[in-house]
Amino acid sequence: MPAAPSSPDGILLVDKPQGITSHTAVSRARRALGTRKVGHAGTLDPMATGLLILGVGPSTRLLTHMVGLDKTYTATIALGSATTTDDAEGEVTTTADASHLSGDDLTAPIGALTGEIEQVPSSVSAIKVDGERAYSRVRAGEQLALAARPVTVSRFDVLAFRPAVSADLPAEVDVLVDCSSGTYIRALARDLGEALGVGGHLSALRRTRVGPFEVDGAPIADALPETGAARLLVPPAQAAARILPVAQLDDERAANLMHGRKTPALEGESGIVAAVHGERLIGIARVSGNRLLPVTNFPTV
Repeated sequence: MPAAPSSPDGILLVDKPQGITSHTAVSRARRALGTRKVGHAGTLDPMATGLLILGVGPSTRLLTHMVGLDKTYTATIALGSATTTDDAEGEVTTTADASHLSGDDLTAPIGALTGEIEQVPSSVSAIKVDGERAYSRVRAGEQLALAARPVTVSRFDVLAFRPAVSADLPAEVDVLVDCSSGTYIRALARDLGEALGVGGHLSALRRTRVGPFEVDGAPIADALPETGAARLLVPPAQAAARILPVAQLDDERAANLMHGRKTPALEGESGIVAAVHGERLIGIARVSGNRLLPVTNFPTV
């Protein structure tokens, strides 16, 4: 009898188009790959485009180690109006004449929003408040004021500035942002507009990088092939090696970790590592003293 086909296992990088939810992208990956076991390492709003990292099969266990990776975005900020959601999908709450602004006016406020800062997330974020998503409470009519939290904006560069041509039209600024996980780009847009005294909101957003993973070359999420989508998967060992140091295992150490037992650590191995035997990811392990301890094992599929 021929062997049963193995279940798909790996990391899938997709480019989410505008207008669909991240959950829709996950659903389409499930259909293309023929499996329900697909998860994500962080969503994008429907108006946003760009990189989604999806874990497939046992590799969903890798997503825990990817959600905290730093990210790169390109965005367009509209200056001259604020909205309820800090982006273009919300209702306009205030407007102001931004026609006096020039590119030079951006330097100081953008500098103040760069580095290690305290950021107040948008009230319609997915942050949980008393066990419920903030956006759900706001949509139910509740007024929320979320607490500021530390984030790092390591790069906040102006790519282009388009001045407002009249008092009733916005000024627009295209930006490139490198930031820590948990940073809200629409909050940067809001805070930049407030600092300039005219209000601001996010009018376009694209995520181009998550950790070492780039959107370039990723297939469009709603155009995954009906057959052969498994060929697009990054193998688990390769994906893990891009985000963690690698501990190369011999047969004995691999067998120990596979069965949940600690095993000797080698010189130079430290911290959290991807435990690899040949081309197979055995699991994620932690070095404690001179021992390698299993953290997460990856079963054979």
